Amino acid sequence: MPASQPGITGTRRNDVRRELDAVDRRLVELLRDDARMPNARLAAEVGLAPSTCLARVRALVDAGVIAGFHARIDPRALGLGLEALISVNIRSGARQTIAAFAAEVCELPEVQQVFFLGGAEDFILDVATRDSDHLREFVVENLSSHPSVASTRTSVVFEHTTPGLRLG
Repeated sequence: MPASQPGITGTRRNDVRRELDAVDRRLVELLRDDARMPNARLAAEVGLAPSTCLARVRALVDAGVIAGFHARIDPRALGLGLEALISVNIRSGARQTIAAFAAEVCELPEVQQVFFLGGAEDFILDVATRDSDHLREFVVENLSSHPSVASTRTSVVFEHTTPGLRLG
């Protein structure tokens, strides 16, 4: 997990303390739907001059409201047709290794996202694998055999839908 994102290390790029107005909210919505939207089109959509629009987007990035611009890749297009969510509990004597564990799993190519939780589980890993054999191999080799891991629970994802962000 990069240090610029909130996470295990406790560091943040910037604390978000900025009040968003209607234009900021619309910019965020438009960029969420299409992060590659050209600035001129973005400016036209929100009724700003292109230079003003660019300055507002940069301010949203600087404030940490926009944490990054990413391409969403369909894992199936890469031959990774099985997605699973894996709950991981860390051994009680290994709590000091939480940051190291998170850094290790973030480096694994199957891992799409890592969620550090408060509650019954310590982590949920979103993973993409070729098939059930690959998933089993991933769990056994990277989690079950890990000295910090007490237990895992795997749930296969049948379908994944990303709802639109609702601001306001």
